[in-house]
Amino acid sequence: MRNDSLNIARLRAEFPECPIDYYATIDSTMHAAARLPRGSVVLADEQTGGLGRHGHSWHSEPGNGIYCSLVLDPSPVLTLALGLATAEAIARSTGIACDLRWPNDVMLDNKKLAGILVQLVDENAIAGIGINVNQPSLPAELEAMSLRMHAGREFPREEILVALLRSVPAFLAEDTETILRLFTHASSYAAGRRVVVHQPEGVVEGITVGLNAAGFLIVRKDDGTDTLILAGGVRAAGS
Repeated sequence: MRNDSLNIARLRAEFPECPIDYYATIDSTMHAAARLPRGSVVLADEQTGGLGRHGHSWHSEPGNGIYCSLVLDPSPVLTLALGLATAEAIARSTGIACDLRWPNDVMLDNKKLAGILVQLVDENAIAGIGINVNQPSLPAELEAMSLRMHAGREFPREEILVALLRSVPAFLAEDTETILRLFTHASSYAAGRRVVVHQPEGVVEGITVGLNAAGFLIVRKDDGTDTLILAGGVRAAGS
């Protein structure tokens, strides 16, 4: 099912200082954003090659999701800040509270609702944000959720985007210590959660005990030793 295209005129009127490029269809908003100056935003109604972490693709069917990339100033814990901004934007625009799974997933009903991917290109951080909004269903193997699947109704994507483009600079203005505190408070995965983490050297299982000063996740194994998790692959144990 394809919904109406995004109302780009409204978004440009809301953010006249922000260059917004729009594509009905594109391979990846991140590829387009990589060519643009800092402060730019790229939006698409469909991606044919949306990027996810670890070389995975982001399911980007036409007209039902938010597929956007922002050109930002690189900063510490940027991915965590963007996760907080995305969750707040969803809560403000829809009333739906979400969880955060370290480091880059927004979760709803224990499934992925939104994802963040940050790549450094030259002197800029290219931040891709994908949000499942009005998909009536999603492939089971994705273990994903949409706002419509959760609530049983559709949501105006522009409302979420307006909230997102306001929320991002607010969180990026916070210092690292504040972002770590806010993320730990907002995420059920940051502390006290039994998780399984697939790492290149093997599987780590244990209880999360917080984030270190750089924003990496600490997992305490059953033998009492702590392991620092530097990249994703975190799953709730038993899921």
